[in-house]
Amino acid sequence: MRLALTLVLTLLFLALESVAVKYMGLGVARIDVTVAIVAFLSLRAGLLEGAVASYAVGYLLDLMTGRPTGLYTLLAVITFLLGRIAASLVDVRSGRSFALFAMAADVTHGLLAWGLGSVSSKQMALSGLSGLPVEVLLTGLAALLLYPLLKRFGLGAEKRDPGLLPP
Repeated sequence: MRLALTLVLTLLFLALESVAVKYMGLGVARIDVTVAIVAFLSLRAGLLEGAVASYAVGYLLDLMTGRPTGLYTLLAVITFLLGRIAASLVDVRSGRSFALFAMAADVTHGLLAWGLGSVSSKQMALSGLSGLPVEVLLTGLAALLLYPLLKRFGLGAEKRDPGLLPP
């Protein structure tokens, strides 16, 4: 049930993100709400539930962006696992700390996407990173707004299992 709720919220947020990006005139950057959702899952969900939900969120992003299939799916799972490791090192209890956590996850996600994308392309250009600072800032603002909503819906609210690292 939580997986279905996560997917419905992700589709809703992706639709809102695409409309907001279009009306704000952002051609280079986007608001990465999926990274905020994956960051929240890495803080609250169990290992198996969070990995499956992150896979599904990444797959939905793959479908919406038109990028090579599997890129954002892989990156969502990697971001989730790295977020689990980071969650054992930091304490995220407020909306502001969650926004910072999501921004760090977005930097990691963006750098990994650029790195994997540049491996598959013929030219390695740093111009692919030009929109990353704006994207990270917009993702932080979105995470700040989404945190109360994600908490209220209780995504990943059950007790975390001691899978990857102890909490």
